[in-house]
Amino acid sequence: MHPEIKTTCPYCGVGCGVLIRLLPNGQQISVKGDPDHPANFGRLCSKGIALGETIGLEDRLLAPKINGQTVSWPLATQTIAERFQSILREHGPAAIAFYVSGQLLTEDYYVANKLMKGFVGANNIDTNSRLCMSSAVAGYKRAFGSDTVPCSYEDLERAKLIVLAGSNTAWCHPVVFQRILKAKKDNPDMMIIVIDPRRTPTCDVADLHLALKPGTDATLFNGLLTYLDQQGESNPLFLQHHVEGLENALQQAKLSAADIPSVAAITGLSESILKEFYRLFARTERVVTLFSQGVNQSSSGTDKVNSIINCHLFTGRIGRAGMGPFSITGQPNAMGGREVGGLANQLAAHMEIGNPTHRQMVQQFWQCPDLSDQEGLKAVDLFQAIAAQKIKAVWIMATNPAVSMPNAEAVRAALQQCELVIVSDCTEQTDTMEFAHIRLPALTWGERDGMVTNSERCMSRQRTFLPAPGQAKADWQIITEVACAMGFAQAFPYQNSRDIFIEYAQLSGFQNNGSRDFDISAYSQLSKNEYDRLPPTQWPVTANAPQGTKRMFADGRFFTPSGKARMLPIVPRLPACLPDAEFPFVLNTGRVRDHWHTLTRTGKSPRLSAHKVEPYVEIHPDDARERSIQQGMLVEVFNAQGSVVVRAQVDDNQQRGSLFVPMHWNAQFASCARIDDLVFAVVDPFSGQPEFKHAQVDVCLYQPAWHGFLLSRRRLSVRANYWALTRGDGIWRYEIAGDEAPDDWAKSARTMLCTSEQEVGWSEYFDIAATRYRAARLVNDRLESCIFIEKEFHLPSREYLASLFKKTSISNQERMGLLSGKALSGVDHGPIVCACFGVGKNQILHAIQAKGLTTPEQIGAALKAGTNCGSCVPELRKLLLESGK
Repeated sequence: MHPEIKTTCPYCGVGCGVLIRLLPNGQQISVKGDPDHPANFGRLCSKGIALGETIGLEDRLLAPKINGQTVSWPLATQTIAERFQSILREHGPAAIAFYVSGQLLTEDYYVANKLMKGFVGANNIDTNSRLCMSSAVAGYKRAFGSDTVPCSYEDLERAKLIVLAGSNTAWCHPVVFQRILKAKKDNPDMMIIVIDPRRTPTCDVADLHLALKPGTDATLFNGLLTYLDQQGESNPLFLQHHVEGLENALQQAKLSAADIPSVAAITGLSESILKEFYRLFARTERVVTLFSQGVNQSSSGTDKVNSIINCHLFTGRIGRAGMGPFSITGQPNAMGGREVGGLANQLAAHMEIGNPTHRQMVQQFWQCPDLSDQEGLKAVDLFQAIAAQKIKAVWIMATNPAVSMPNAEAVRAALQQCELVIVSDCTEQTDTMEFAHIRLPALTWGERDGMVTNSERCMSRQRTFLPAPGQAKADWQIITEVACAMGFAQAFPYQNSRDIFIEYAQLSGFQNNGSRDFDISAYSQLSKNEYDRLPPTQWPVTANAPQGTKRMFADGRFFTPSGKARMLPIVPRLPACLPDAEFPFVLNTGRVRDHWHTLTRTGKSPRLSAHKVEPYVEIHPDDARERSIQQGMLVEVFNAQGSVVVRAQVDDNQQRGSLFVPMHWNAQFASCARIDDLVFAVVDPFSGQPEFKHAQVDVCLYQPAWHGFLLSRRRLSVRANYWALTRGDGIWRYEIAGDEAPDDWAKSARTMLCTSEQEVGWSEYFDIAATRYRAARLVNDRLESCIFIEKEFHLPSREYLASLFKKTSISNQERMGLLSGKALSGVDHGPIVCACFGVGKNQILHAIQAKGLTTPEQIGAALKAGTNCGSCVPELRKLLLESGK
């Protein structure tokens, strides 16, 4: 029996502990939550539970390649070093850039930052975390003088009021959401308020939902600050001793949000709901405001963050249990990247490029040439500089900017003409890898060893439990070898991740003496055994706090020159791209429950691919009606920058005039669904974070000549005007549509199924008048593939047909009914609702009727649905309503 290994989940910023055990075959793992980890206490969401389905080596990059040819590591490393040195001689250090990722471990991040800033000699290293939480960084730094998240998850359980601002916590941070639900169950007096233009699944438990007009958050919180002042709800002692900037902040709040009627007019909220929100915030001492991408991803995201912080500082609700402004991050190590200076405007260990003393300290510690005093290029500017040929070489690590950046088509064009593109990744084919001149195989979760930091400043270990596949190497090792080949071997002596972490811990305490928030100097002398056994701990970790620090600012001392926190005067600004007559809709982008970023990991899991099987757009029923759009139709969402074709999801939880499209799908999984092509490269002036929540678009019907789907045991190269690919249990599923009907359906179907074989069992049905074609391919009485085509978009259930692929042979009765697409007996499980346990919609509806179930808890007892991460509970409630329960 293999021992259990403690590691950390590679998905969101919750940072859940995971227990892994290798199964006897050595090719699979068992996964369960770590009951001792302080982030999750044994809970896991659907993505965490399915981790064992994502470790296969299919699609892996397993050897270095230059211009498509496999090469040795020494050749790849030397080639990069020589190309970098040539560019440095000819164009200078500013012509080289790194674009890194919150998927990297802290040690990887540190070495990349050290090489670029310390030895290449420019600060052009930025991270995809710029896209998700840099406004929170800028807001915290403006208010506190440091990028310090003051809270702990424990504060969510000790609060009396939780305000969820711009966060669909139920789907994006399910384990934190479960902690909130349990706290509310244990504390029925706890109130939950959700601020979000959409009615998301998170609203299912909200006592109050503020469906404000998109982009008006700063006005809402300025109005709250005004109200707090008018009601005498300040904390005079705290303000006097620990805060500066009060008068200017109050004056500006009153100019932009003088009273509740004026706030109501701008936000679109009723006066009564505003009064209730303001009253609850004013009269509740223990308030946590948990905010995420809906606040950060804005051209005024930093101001929105500071409008929230202002309210907490005004009332002294910070530094104490159950209160504070709490940014929850999107990636597993976005916080680690912030710590090591992975952002272009920071130095390692929370030191500042613009601070000469900090530059001198880092230069002295690293023993490197003088550090540049010029901030590097932030993500959007970085790719624009590539397009302008100012940057000649870019090294992209563990991220997919050709999909995830705003105006992603311009990013692809920039990479297409870049002199040298290097991509380190674990995946062979991504939209970004297409442009790589040099491809470097990197280790991924389960194979690598190092540190990550979650949203509450808790550092946890990711540990190795799988062998390195092929020639893949850790990112820190790849970077170190390039640094040594460039002549910097003395500064990069690392033999393992512990060597790097020790150096990093020493830098954090170097000439610190409490002057900087980030300090893990207690780890400066860790032995290998101590590093291997390091328990999850919240920084700072110092001689005075060797067990870590739960909560920051308990002493009222901040990291500004005066030692006081700053309240900022906030002037609300409209989003940069407003709807107009040509493009009358607001486009909002974001994540779905079971998928992650650009599908390179979750796309491998059948269970995670079952809930949302293709890209879609949420649209309000009235807007859909005006454009003759029905549920399930294909539509085109477009603007001057680009277009996507997605499935319509008509939903009154969506505001009129607004659309929501998930950000996950890309050219590997759909023909035309890269939604960030439509997002404008407009950024916050302080943080550089793009405005992913507010692009101007229009929507119309996409009317193909035919619609269909294809199920196959093999991955196929489907040629259709529209296609979307999903991995099923032992099969591949394609949703397809075409602009022209073929002259010969049978020939076309065989082409799509990639077969010319005549000896296999082939059943087909064709109705010329109805433009209906159905065919199935059987090999040794086993269903191998099938294709269904209709003129209209209504087609039989895929779930029943998918279940037939699990059979070793098809019975005569099943063969006779195969092309009907209908279950001959039993229940067609229907679309998956609960990914954790694979429970379908029809199963749930059948159980509700057959057993008289009336609550989600009863459904859970009968089918297990909703009993793990709970993310599907809102859908269970909806199904109960549909059933009249």
